[in-house]
Amino acid sequence: MGPTLRALRALVLLAGFQLLSLVLLAVLLAADWAAVVWAPASITLKVWIVSAVLAIPVVRGMFMLRTPKDEGQPGVRLSESGEPRLWALVRGLADASGTRGPDEIVLTGDVNAAVSERARLLGLLPGPRRLYLGLPLLTGLSEAQLKAVIAHEYGHFTGGDTRLAALVVRGRVQITRTIAHFHEKADSKVAKERARQEKSAAKRLAKGKSAKEINTAGAGVTYRMMAAVYTAYGKLALRATLSTARAQEYAADVTAARIAGRDATAAALRDIPALSAAHEFYLESYATLGLPARTLPPRGEFFGGFARMLTARELELAGMRTDLPTEPSSPYDSHPPMAERVRRIEAFSDDARAHEDKGSALALLTDPGTSATALEQAVLTDEVLAFAHAADWQDLLDKAMAARLAGLDTPLHRALALYTKAPATLWSLLQVIDDGQVWQLAKRLPLSDEAASATGRAFREFVRPLLMKSLETMVLAELSARGLLRWEFSWAEAATVHLPGSDVDGGTGADGAGTDAAHRFTAAVAAALADHPDTAPLRALTPPAPHETDTLR
Repeated sequence: MGPTLRALRALVLLAGFQLLSLVLLAVLLAADWAAVVWAPASITLKVWIVSAVLAIPVVRGMFMLRTPKDEGQPGVRLSESGEPRLWALVRGLADASGTRGPDEIVLTGDVNAAVSERARLLGLLPGPRRLYLGLPLLTGLSEAQLKAVIAHEYGHFTGGDTRLAALVVRGRVQITRTIAHFHEKADSKVAKERARQEKSAAKRLAKGKSAKEINTAGAGVTYRMMAAVYTAYGKLALRATLSTARAQEYAADVTAARIAGRDATAAALRDIPALSAAHEFYLESYATLGLPARTLPPRGEFFGGFARMLTARELELAGMRTDLPTEPSSPYDSHPPMAERVRRIEAFSDDARAHEDKGSALALLTDPGTSATALEQAVLTDEVLAFAHAADWQDLLDKAMAARLAGLDTPLHRALALYTKAPATLWSLLQVIDDGQVWQLAKRLPLSDEAASATGRAFREFVRPLLMKSLETMVLAELSARGLLRWEFSWAEAATVHLPGSDVDGGTGADGAGTDAAHRFTAAVAAALADHPDTAPLRALTPPAPHETDTLR
């Protein structure tokens, strides 16, 4: 299906939405007329009110014709004078693809590449083009793979896909906003009915009478029915447009293989899901690690540190490239399954271009560090940009862990504070243990039904793992507050804690000091929560209690 036919179909679907709205308005008018002819005046007035309320979102949806404004993705615009190598590559690929290149290149902060075109006359006339390139994508791909990615995006240009995007989006926005409005009205009706019934029930209970069960099944039913009609049409429209979108992805993959080579295209398709998962992990475990301490990574490293993690975890990434996502396809997916896309490309004949342009795509940027720093300023919120920058990643880890341990608020902390009527501290918990009350305290923790109904030894075995984990954390928090904990930063694995009296936790020290300290720590916690508890080993491993918390009472 060519661009003209796709434009015609998009117009038909958009017209179908308007026709559906006209039909619904006609039904409402018919109901009003029938009420005038056959119903009493009191019923007629109610029908008119309901019809008017239902007609408002329908009419609003019909006149929601303006194309949503293209705000674009946040990022840094790369000038041709500032990035001559990248622009030369982009223009060369446009010539090879037989299409007009972008007017702008925008560097973004995600693992993605995309193109947009601000077309005119319902997508029939071309407009300004923009190419989005994610810095994490450049970090993880080779130059040959980046060529394949850009050639794929040019495939959307040559296929006319970008011209119709605004028209398709317009139809989706009209449908989804109309549906959302009906659901909002239905939810409002349900909330009002629930509040009314709860108020009535409270009055009955105050009078010593039994209250009726809350039932809001009938509230907002007409709004939900109207939403269901539009939802059914929306699903039809989505299935029609998204099936074409999946075909466009296959066609763009063929363009990429023709321009950049079979192997580079297949490798890029394999890498992108792995890079996306790795980047999500990087953001959660590294880049945003210091947010609780209002601290950012070293300047320029919020995005720049991703390359270091990729290098350190190369073996993990290799496995992720092999195991492609195998999620089942859906008629509402905009992209085909990645495994199927790779299978199709790898089935092409060898084009002898397997060893071209193996260098990192990041090297195409004149100064990657400067670009990473500028991207931070462009995509992070003003609130986050106001945070201080750590001196280095080790400094970031130290500050982050200190802040997290200082701000602990676990179920055990809350239960302990309620039980002792005093601030929850390690020393108050140890006193509760010494008093033989820890299992009574444990009953105040959030427990499963099975644990809550258990007694004696069975109950203790249910709650002991939770208590041990919480006690370990409280001890670490106390040691951290006294400045006795150190953390070992690593790109290759999770951070490890240095306990007092050890070089490395977990036995990585050559003399076994780390292993001994870890064993003493684990044994001391276990002794404190044994059936016959002994807190002495744990007290010996921790500094003396501050004077004001020496005693509980």
